Amino acid sequence: MRRRFSWARLAARSAAHYLRSSVLAAILSGGKTQTIRLWKHCRMRAGQSSYIPGVGRIRVLAVEEVNLDELTDADARPDGFETADALRAEIARLYPDTAAGFRAYRITFEREQ
Repeated sequence: MRRRFSWARLAARSAAHYLRSSVLAAILSGGKTQTIRLWKHCRMRAGQSSYIPGVGRIRVLAVEEVNLDELTDADARPDGFETADALRAEIARLYPDTAAGFRAYRITFEREQ
């Protein structure tokens, strides 16, 4: 019996390809507990639940606007980076064509059990 087509399954499989296995492993082990996102408007809020393919459900603990130039090495470690410069380089790689008007948001999360 063939399964019916599901946009949700397709989206979940596609999203998993964008997350490197090292990122998934860091989230699963608890080594990555935050992420920085560039958005025009904040898209998440504290208390919200979200799904990460390959990880499962997470609960957003906090969302705050940050200035990328002011991030420290201590800010970068919960994101899985040793230094703020490495974090900024990855953000620049992920968002190469980001236009003016985008803001940086730090999303702190934990895995739901």
